[in-house]
Amino acid sequence: MASATNFEDNATGELKLVNRLSESRSPYVREHMDNPVAWQMWGPEAIAMAKKNNRLLFVSIGYAACHWCHVMERESFMSNEIASILNTSFIPIKIDREERPDVDRIYMNYVQATTGSGGWPLNVFLTPDLEPVFGGTYWPGPNAATTVRGQHVGFLGILGKIRDVWSEQEERCVQSAKDITAQLREFSQEGKHGDAGAGEEGVDGLELDLLEEAYQHFQGKYDKVNGGFAVAPKFPTPVNLVFLLRLGQPPNAVKDVVGDAECNNATSMAVTTLRNMARGGIHDHIGHGFARYSVTRDWSLPHFEKMLYDQAQLLNVYLDAYLVTKDPEMLSVVHDIASYLTALPLASSTGGYFSAEDADSLYRPTDTDKREGAFYVWTRKEFSTILGERDAEVCAKYWDVRRHGNVSPENDAHDEFIHQNVLAVKSSPAALSKEFGLGEGEVVSILRDGREKLRKHREQERPRPNLDDKIVVSWNGLAIGALARVSAVLQQNDPEKAREYRESAEKAVVFIRKELYDEQTGRLRRVFREGPGDAPGFADDYAFLIQGLIELYEATFNDTYLQFADQLQKTQITLFWDTLSSAFYSTEASQPDLILRLKDGMDSAEPSTNGISAQNLFRLSSLLSDSEYTTLAKKTVMAFEAEVMQHPFLFSSLLQGVVCGNVGMTGVVVIGEGRGVEETIEGLRGGM
Repeated sequence: MASATNFEDNATGELKLVNRLSESRSPYVREHMDNPVAWQMWGPEAIAMAKKNNRLLFVSIGYAACHWCHVMERESFMSNEIASILNTSFIPIKIDREERPDVDRIYMNYVQATTGSGGWPLNVFLTPDLEPVFGGTYWPGPNAATTVRGQHVGFLGILGKIRDVWSEQEERCVQSAKDITAQLREFSQEGKHGDAGAGEEGVDGLELDLLEEAYQHFQGKYDKVNGGFAVAPKFPTPVNLVFLLRLGQPPNAVKDVVGDAECNNATSMAVTTLRNMARGGIHDHIGHGFARYSVTRDWSLPHFEKMLYDQAQLLNVYLDAYLVTKDPEMLSVVHDIASYLTALPLASSTGGYFSAEDADSLYRPTDTDKREGAFYVWTRKEFSTILGERDAEVCAKYWDVRRHGNVSPENDAHDEFIHQNVLAVKSSPAALSKEFGLGEGEVVSILRDGREKLRKHREQERPRPNLDDKIVVSWNGLAIGALARVSAVLQQNDPEKAREYRESAEKAVVFIRKELYDEQTGRLRRVFREGPGDAPGFADDYAFLIQGLIELYEATFNDTYLQFADQLQKTQITLFWDTLSSAFYSTEASQPDLILRLKDGMDSAEPSTNGISAQNLFRLSSLLSDSEYTTLAKKTVMAFEAEVMQHPFLFSSLLQGVVCGNVGMTGVVVIGEGRGVEETIEGLRGGM
């Protein structure tokens, strides 16, 4: 693709920047290619330009489905006043965090350490040596809404201040950045205190008592009214819910340590949270799937972006909840998420799963301004028009639809939800049957038909939010594994759906192996969009895909998936293993544009790379009878001994490795054929 290039003015010798983002394949990055800001691509050319011209880099990181990223673009990056300063005094760079999570994580650590919070858009000013000077998240632009502006320092003022400081106090600025970077290196020693010889005998320093400590933390943070473990905003954090659900499952050694009552309470906390989420506004009751998080503590008002990694993890945890409780409501949500994953728009026709749907969209095709949640919210008048008054009354009671809307003004900073309703289940067919004098079966029919009418109206009359149609290997690995597990559990009772979900997962594997895997080198590329991307596969791409392949092998007993997992595991060890302190770095040693090489041990919105890697190694060791994998698994866990001992609740996925290291793995060999063998396999697959 041809594009304009930067140049020096012949008369003045000054650097003249032009916007280079048309060169990118990222939907998020390309959204900014018509900005007056002369955005550059992250890479050697932009970094060299900063050094040659002695300019600070302004690096802005976000993702396509991010609401506040869009807000900052409208307010600041479309502003000629802002663009003039950025283009003449800085090297402005735009990055998709999903393409370069390594860059994102380094500077997110910095912003969180210096401001106490993080999020997106992530904005940092860097010296030409990539050391941070100043950073933050959303800053209001010149035309920001007053209700938001009063809570933040303006971006225009920040730009002027940073420009002046660099011009007048460059030496002091550089030294401060070097000091900050030294502190970052000191603070980023996670997983580097381990001993390369540890793990040979076991995980002796990490006892099962740590699981009880983690449980006590979650119990103390638990919201007894609404479920979840915070006030607001509330994130699902599926990895923690998986931990709680599995406490009371085999091996019994865990229950013996944690206690029967505690394990039962852990299950109750997780199931209550999942039930309230499923009934809340964070769940799309018309078209399936879940939004990324809730602005309110009762799960009623989400930020509306839908992320692939959330769907995949929530599918796993709702399946766990169903296996523990046999609750039909949990199974219904399993089908809800699986259906969303395996159909348009998230499923690619060529195999694999796209990354996200945006939070913002047009309410009508003729509108010019996008609004957050416009695709998902409803007025009471619309209910009457679409459903007819009698059915509208029933459905409005069920989903809490009110004539003046159900979003509180304090949660509507941009006045986007006036008279609008976010659907959330607030009643039941039994209660509505009594209230309206209808048979319960008739109420169920009204709700079912109402949902379908609303879905058709939404699909036909409202523009769908933009789709981030990148295929990211790590997130696809999570989806492959979740769908494989679901297919295995459903095989006996719903073979048609089981086959549908399994075939979708298998198709994704075929696509990744064909388009993003090099059979000669054994290496992955991270992203596909209009062809393989430039970014190499990171450690999480290997870890999550290996996990997905193991699940798919156990669902199909197709050796091809196990062999592929083994090949990827060997490559992950070669590229990312720390021979000094054990465990896996997130990036290769040869990655040229990073000031830090980090290890991922703590869980976040996704499980930690090392937590999943330890589980993979234990499972592969059992499946392949490879004791070397067991040793590496134990070393991976022990590399984080100091951190896990101090805050075990931050390492839920690694705690599974603690269990395996203390209790071991159990393999089951089933030989024969016929109904008895099938029932045995079904019983094994029905466990966690």
